[in-house]
Order: sequence, then structure tokens, then C-alpha cells
Amino acid sequence: EIRTPMNGILGMTELLLGSGLSARQQRFAKAAYQSGEHLLNIINDILDFSKIEAGKLEIESTDFDLRALLEDVAYLFTALADAKGLELICSVPHDVPVAVRGDPVRLRQIMTNLTSNAIKFTSDGEVVIRLRLLDETPQHANFRFEVQDSGIGIESAAQDRLFSAFVQADSSTTRKYGGSGLGLAIVKRLVERMNGEIGLDSQVGSGTLLWFDIRLSKQEATARTVVSRAGDLSGLRVLVVDDNATNREILAHQLAGWSMHHTGAADARSALDELRRPTAL
Repeated sequence: EIRTPMNGILGMTELLLGSGLSARQQRFAKAAYQSGEHLLNIINDILDFSKIEAGKLEIESTDFDLRALLEDVAYLFTALADAKGLELICSVPHDVPVAVRGDPVRLRQIMTNLTSNAIKFTSDGEVVIRLRLLDETPQHANFRFEVQDSGIGIESAAQDRLFSAFVQADSSTTRKYGGSGLGLAIVKRLVERMNGEIGLDSQVGSGTLLWFDIRLSKQEATARTVVSRAGDLSGLRVLVVDDNATNREILAHQLAGWSMHHTGAADARSALDELRRPTAL
């Protein structure tokens, strides 16, 4: 009853935008559409939170590819990160089990919320989506999901209440960035419904690391797909040239996992220096 009228407003406004309006009318209609989208997001947050609090939200269990899910989340925010001049990095080690069973819809909701927040509060630098394998058995794997940014950071006094409903770091945050103040409260409750744990490490001016740990079941061995490599790569030498240290670190880890020798360089001059070394490629 709440979403349906808003979807109708957005749909009709979208049709209006494609109806040959003047530049001035386009600007007005686009502003109305964006405001409607923002309001619908707040409505969705409130409805989701109410559903969780009422105990009516069920966690599903279906097969999915964890790497594909995280890469899809990163792709969703590529344009937004590019528009702000941010590096958006997705790091999933090659040797973690990714054929898992759980609730991909809710996991995507969690990661989307955390990534959106990270980009929203970061004006320079990078946002990193990272997956770590904590431990595993033949049937299960314990993962740590991380979203790290180089943004404004969070005051120590505000960190304890950050996961509470209708709370943001301070009132100026709401005025500047908008939002319902429910996003992280929903994330926390979803993680808890998955029997997981969530936390953060943050320092003002140095960015924030938000993480959560959950256990996922592994798919049956017959259902798992293995990414094949073309031939044996061990022993090959690779020069990694990237001005982003995080990218170099991720690639170095992947190359080491394939028993390849690697050297890193932050710019073209350093790369040329490496190539001139006697032990170069």
C-alpha cells in the first residue's frame, strides 16, 4: 500500500522524462524522479526494519556463487565511484570456496548497503570490498566480509550507537548525505539473523573498516565449479604496474597463489627501472 503509489509516481515521471520536454522541464522532472527514488529507499528501509523487528523475515538457503555476488555488487557501484574519482576494488582470493549455500538476496542487501555507505562518505581515495576465509570444514566455511574506505571516519563516541535505528554519526551527516538512519541497523539485524557478528574499526580522517563474519554451507561437491587455468603458470615472472597500492597487493597475492614470481611498480618510471635490472623479466 505504501510502495505501490510511489512506484506509480516514479514510473509516470520516467515516462514524462522521455516525452520530449524542454531542458528546463527535464531538469524539474529529473529532480522529482530523484526525490521520489530517495523517498522510496527510505520507505523500503522502514518496511524492512519493521519486518525484521516483527520476526517475519526468513533467511533463505539456496546455492549461489559468492565471487559472482561480490563482483556484481562492485559493478553496481562502478559508475558512482568513477563519478567521484574513487578506486573501487573487489578482492576475492582465488583459493576460497565460492560455491556456497545461503541467502544471496539478503547477503547482497548487506553488501550493497555497506558499499553505498562507504562511497557516500568517501570523497578521495578508494573503497575496497574484500572477502577473507577464516576457517573451513568439508561442509562449511567461515568468512569475513569487509568494506573499507578512506573516507571521513567516525568519532569514537558515535561508533557504539552506529548500528542503532534512526542514528547517524551526527545531525550534520543527515543534512549533508541524507538517508533514513536505518541502513546499518538493518545490516546488523540481518547479520545476526544469519548467526553472524558485525563490527567496525574507524579513525576520524583515516577512513572506516566495516566487517561481518558469517558461516555458509558449501555446495555438494558435484555441484561445485572449478575455475580452470590454461597450463602451468608456476615460475613465470610478472611485473605489476599500478599506482594503487591496494591493487598491487591483491594482484601479488593472486600471483603468489599460482606460484608466479612478481615485482610491483607504482608508476612507469619505476616499471622501466625494474625492467632494466639484470634479473628482470
